[in-house]
Order: sequence, then C-alpha cells, then structure tokens
Amino acid sequence: MTTATRSPAARALRGDRRFRRFWAGQAVSQFGDRITELALPLIAVTALRASTAQVAELTALLWAPNVLAVFLGAWVDGRADRRRLLVVADLVRAAALASLPLAALAGAVTLGQLYAVAVVTGAAGVLFNNAYAPFFAHLVPRSAYLAANSRLSTTRSAAQIAGPALGGALVQALTAPVAVLVDALSFLASALLIGRIRGVSEAATDGEPMLSRARAGLRFVVRHPVLRASLGCCTTVNFFTFLGYGLVLLFAGRTLGLSAGTIGAAFGLGATGGLLGALLAPAVSRRLGLGRTIVLGSVLFPAPIALLAAADGPGWARAGVLAAAEFLSALGVMLFDINLNSLQAAVIPDDLRSRVSGAFATVNYGIRPLGALTGGLLATAFGLRPALLVAAVGGALSALWLLVSPVPRIRDLDSL
Repeated sequence: MTTATRSPAARALRGDRRFRRFWAGQAVSQFGDRITELALPLIAVTALRASTAQVAELTALLWAPNVLAVFLGAWVDGRADRRRLLVVADLVRAAALASLPLAALAGAVTLGQLYAVAVVTGAAGVLFNNAYAPFFAHLVPRSAYLAANSRLSTTRSAAQIAGPALGGALVQALTAPVAVLVDALSFLASALLIGRIRGVSEAATDGEPMLSRARAGLRFVVRHPVLRASLGCCTTVNFFTFLGYGLVLLFAGRTLGLSAGTIGAAFGLGATGGLLGALLAPAVSRRLGLGRTIVLGSVLFPAPIALLAAADGPGWARAGVLAAAEFLSALGVMLFDINLNSLQAAVIPDDLRSRVSGAFATVNYGIRPLGALTGGLLATAFGLRPALLVAAVGGALSALWLLVSPVPRIRDLDSL
C-alpha cells in the first residue's frame, strides 16, 4: 500500500459520495470513448475508403478546437458553476455522436459529417477539460490529488482494456456507426452522474476582462519554471505522438493486415499496461521521486512506437507486437500523466486554474492537429514505417525539457 492511499484524505475518498459520482461518470464516458476511438477512424477507413491524408485530417479536426482553449479557459474562470458546464459538454458530445448511427440508418454517412462530428465533439471536449481542472481541485482535498488521479486513471485504463476489444466486436457485428452509439449513451450517463453532484464550493473571477484573464494564464505558465518545462515537454511529445496517432490504425489495418476484431483485442491487451501504470504510479513516485517518474514516463510513452514500426512476420506476431507497443506506451503515459497532473494541480493557484488549463491546452493540445497533418504528409511521402519511427524518436526527446528544469529534483508534493 502506498503513502498516497494510506493518507486520511485518500481514505476519505472511499466514503465521499460526490467523488464517487464524478469517478463513475468519468469511468463510463472513458469506456465509451475507447469504442469511438476505434470506430470513428474505421468508418473513414472501411466504409468511406478515406485516404491517409483524410484520416490525418479527421484526427486534426478533432483536436483543432484546442487552439481556442486559452480564451475558453479564461471564460470558464468567470463562471461560478463549472458543474453545469461539464454537463453541457457531455450532452453536446452525446448529440453529435448520436447523429452518426442515425445517418447510417438512412445510408447517408459522409466524410463531411465525420469531420463535423470531430469538430463539435472536440470543441465540447475543450469546454469539459477547462471546467474539469477547477472542479476537480475543489472536489478533492489537496492531500488526495495523487490518490484521486490514480483512481481516475485506473478506471480509464480498465476502459482501455475492455473498450477496444468490445469496440472491435461491435464494429464487426453492428458496423462502426452503430458502435459509436455506445459512446453517445456513455456521455448521457456521465451528464446524469455529474449533474447530481452538489455542494462543491467554487468561485468565479469577477470584474476582469476575458482577454486579460487569458493573458494572465499564458503569462503564469511562461514564468513558472515547472509549468514552462511541463508545457515544452507535453507539447513536444504530443506533436510527435500525434504524428503517429492517426497512422496506427491505418498501419495496423492496411500494412499489418489485421482485422478490426484483432486490432481491438490487441489494443485491449496492450491497455493492461495503462492499468498497471495507474496502480503503480504512486509507488513508483514514492520510490523514484515525483519528478523523476514524470521524466521516465515522458520517454516510455512515445518510444514504443518504434517497436510497432518494426512489426513483421506471421499474423500472430504482428498482433503481438501491436499489443506490446500499446502495453509499454500505456504504462509510460500513466506514469507521466498521473504524476504531472497532480504536480500541476498543486502549483496552480485556485483563481487561475481554468485560464492556466486553457493556456496549457491551446499550446499542448493545439499542436496535435499539426502533428496529425505532418504525420499524414510524412506517411504519404515516405511510407507509414518511417513516419512512425520519426514519431518515436522525436517524442522521446521531449524529456530534454524536463531535464534542464527543476522537475527532476521534486521529490513529492510536500516538498513544493
């Protein structure tokens, strides 16, 4: 048992009905998301015969709304009821995704509709993420940040294990557009659970223009040594991993010749690495130190893409390499995310949370569309394997941002 789970505040999470509802809402929507992550590009690849560039464009559009996150975060900081914003974001995503099975019933699914759904769900996701940071910080005691993030990430990893396998089976049995309906229903469930949370005390920033709040968020990130290094690292790793992100399904299906069911099963098996990482993150942080664990995760997250790029041989071997690469990457991202999210929650003042989150997302997530489009161009010009190798090497180099910062020297949150 780790220090994080032994603390009184962490133990209190077990009896906190509000956190349990929030946790359940996140778990069910994460489960649905894993299905859509498989089904949405498969609609483009199989049903609409999309090209490599078009698949990259779909991925880019999903993340493009993040370029406006700095302004949306500043706006959210001026709102007192972030819970309502979380519910609205869930409902918008549910409606957008539900349009796909309805169009499929009429035989009218188009690439344009896929693009529109990607933009709408991406924009709603930006709203949710900007409201999430301050809501989480007021819902969970500071002493329980690491334990709460570990629990949220554990269920996310569990969803990553079962979601892709179920998604692959649903796509094969019901077609990809119908499988997306599961994710739409999961967002409805999340909205219902979060909507029932009461008593979270929040404060809005009054009397300050939105642009001033946006500038304050950017200024705080740039001037804070931990956040500045974290942003550089996250932006670099996101650019290169998304260079390969939109290509993995394409590579697995067209180059490796794996079926949707096999891909889903490989992703599900590989996602056990994320579950292991979520469970071990507090213990690894205690052993290595919070900062060093973040550095380790920043390398282990993107590097396994190189393993995937080398996949060859019989079908079982190709599927095994895909599962192994996903396992190692999922392990790394949990070590990275859980500890970095807890560190950020600890160093950001309450009155700046949404605007800092928005500023961070504008750069960090805003780079993802550029990475996806670059990946499409590289794959078109040089092939899928070289593009994936570039993603692995470039992503691993993101750790350099952290090595020249105070992050590796941070032992735990109490040392801040």
